[in-house]
Amino acid sequence: MGPLIANGYIDPAWNNVIALLVGIAFGYILEASGFSSSRKLAGVFYGYDFVVLRVFMTAVMVTMIGLIYFSYMGWIDLSEIFILPTFMTSIVVGGIIMGLGFVMGGYCPGTSFTGVAIGKLDAVFFTGGLYLGIFIFSMIFPWVEKIYYGGEQGPVTVMETFGISRGLFAFLFVIATIMAFLIASIVKKKVKDIEL
Repeated sequence: MGPLIANGYIDPAWNNVIALLVGIAFGYILEASGFSSSRKLAGVFYGYDFVVLRVFMTAVMVTMIGLIYFSYMGWIDLSEIFILPTFMTSIVVGGIIMGLGFVMGGYCPGTSFTGVAIGKLDAVFFTGGLYLGIFIFSMIFPWVEKIYYGGEQGPVTVMETFGISRGLFAFLFVIATIMAFLIASIVKKKVKDIEL
């Protein structure tokens, strides 16, 4: 709600109320989309369910186009958006660890809370493991600090790296998303045929 509050369309006093309502709506949509089911979430790795791919790529696409539109209308200054610095070593190592955890547990860190909210026992254990992992990481951080900060590239973006405009990147991402949806449909049909 940043630009609507910053431009005076919404009173800043409503900021926390709006954040709570958006959070409740987000949790409801996650649960209604099946993100509280570890089988549905892990299905993307086994080729029988691609709801995770569809929901996340659609969310990225809509957000990206929305931000470009907001910038065009002068409602938001994209240069003010904080971009996390890139650390390639920790991205690769962390991605492998999270991917393995996702396949084994059937949840990612965010969706595990959706499962906990509706009382799923596997989600409770997964979330407990998540906090245990955070605790262990904080204890061993001095030994893995070099990995954590390895491959630092600063706050880079894909557009800067390849020297393309935001509009072109958004267009290419939309095309890639449509292609991913088509490929996912083909894979799902082939997996379904094998199961029969």
